[in-house]
Amino acid sequence: MAGVLKITLIKSMNGRPEKHRKVLRGMGLTKLHKTVELEDTPSIRGMVNKVTHLVRVEV
Repeated sequence: MAGVLKITLIKSMNGRPEKHRKVLRGMGLTKLHKTVELEDTPSIRGMVNKVTHLVRVEV
């Protein structure tokens, strides 16, 4: 799994469980429409799977 994932926060984390907020902060997503580029690793994929309803992922 080599490469980079572009992850964008598209829905607010207000009212979400603390676990979801921690995952988003761990990926560096703090504000709406912020995009981060992270390596495509199994741990990052697992984080994305927890919050798929809040983010948009581009390969």
